[in-house]
Amino acid sequence: MLYLFMHLCIRREEQLKTASKSKYLNPHHKNTEELRLELQQIEAAKANPDGFAVLYEKYYKQIYVFIYRRTDQEELSADLCSITFLKAMLHLKKYVDRGLPFSAWLFRIALNEVNMYYRKNKTERCVSLDAKGVQLLMTENGETVHADDTKLLMLALSRLAESEMQLIELRFFEERPFAEVAQITGITENNAKVKIYRILSKLKTLLKGSRK
Repeated sequence: MLYLFMHLCIRREEQLKTASKSKYLNPHHKNTEELRLELQQIEAAKANPDGFAVLYEKYYKQIYVFIYRRTDQEELSADLCSITFLKAMLHLKKYVDRGLPFSAWLFRIALNEVNMYYRKNKTERCVSLDAKGVQLLMTENGETVHADDTKLLMLALSRLAESEMQLIELRFFEERPFAEVAQITGITENNAKVKIYRILSKLKTLLKGSRK
């Protein structure tokens, strides 16, 4: 199935300074104490909306980068980021702790906003790839990385469904654990694993066909 309205944006690691995974995309691997303290901040914000400012300051850059990697537009990313936090604040009392960082819930709202934007405007999607993500994806799939693999991978990814591409992005290009991938996409952790491994099998077949 062709992934319509998708533009694959290839950036090298040094070009992703504003979207650094090490600084903004992967602080979600938190320990029990950090999660406990964060839950206290959330409960305080539920009791007093002014307390939401702490969560906003804590996660703004992460959510902005998350959106920017999917739009490649600074102004649009800022707008969608603002909408994300507004909706999060308005619906904070509905938040249920599932043992994951609060960011996973915010990422889910942000992803929904990005999806709604593309469905409404039918513009090209942006998917940010980098050398590390390509290596991780190819290695996980039992593939040897060759010089032309990035171009072939772009072609294979363009044939994925939107939901499939999102799972690949989250798991391999943002290196998120299965539990968080599941939380962001609204499925169970086991289902996330099954879906991702099926997609990997599909990509392997597509890559094999492209190399002929």
